[in-house]
Amino acid sequence: MRGFIMRNWLMGGGVLLVAALFLGLMAGAGAFTADRAHALSYLSDDPKACVNCHVMREAHTSWERSSHRNVAKCVDCHLPHDTVGKWTGKAVDGWNHSVAFTLQNFHEPIQIKPRGLKIVEQSCVNCHRNFVSGIVQAHTGFVAARANLQAKSSGLGCLHCHSDVGHGQ
Repeated sequence: MRGFIMRNWLMGGGVLLVAALFLGLMAGAGAFTADRAHALSYLSDDPKACVNCHVMREAHTSWERSSHRNVAKCVDCHLPHDTVGKWTGKAVDGWNHSVAFTLQNFHEPIQIKPRGLKIVEQSCVNCHRNFVSGIVQAHTGFVAARANLQAKSSGLGCLHCHSDVGHGQ
C-alpha cells in the first residue's frame, strides 16, 4: 500500500512540486540577497554604487576631493571603454568583489590589482592622449599603438607621478 501511495504521489506531480518549491526558495533567497546588496545599482554609472561596500567609502571620499570629480566617474577610469570590455569588467569585478567581501578576504585599505592598474593607465592615456602622445611614443617602456601601458617594464606609469589625481589627498 505504501509503495502504491508513493508511486501515485510521484506520478501525480510530487516531484514537480518539490522541484518548484526548491526553485522558488532559491529564487526568493537570490532576490532577497540581490535586494540587500543593492545589486541593480551596479548596472549604473553612479559613483554612489561603489560605496555600497564599506571598504570603498574612503576611495569615494577621496575621489570627491579630487580634480577629476567633475570630469570622470569611477567607471570612466576603472573599466575599459568599449561596451564588451565594460560589461565584462563589471561582471568580473562584481564576482571578485562579492567573493572577497563575503569571505572577508581583502586588503584594507582597498588596493588596486595589476589588471585594474592596467585599465586605469589605459584610461589615463585615452583621456589625455593629446597631451601625452609624444611622451608615450618616446618612452620605450610604453607601447603607444594600443595605449597598452606596460609600467612593469619601466617602473613608470601615469600613477607614478600622478597618484593623487583621481583620488585626492
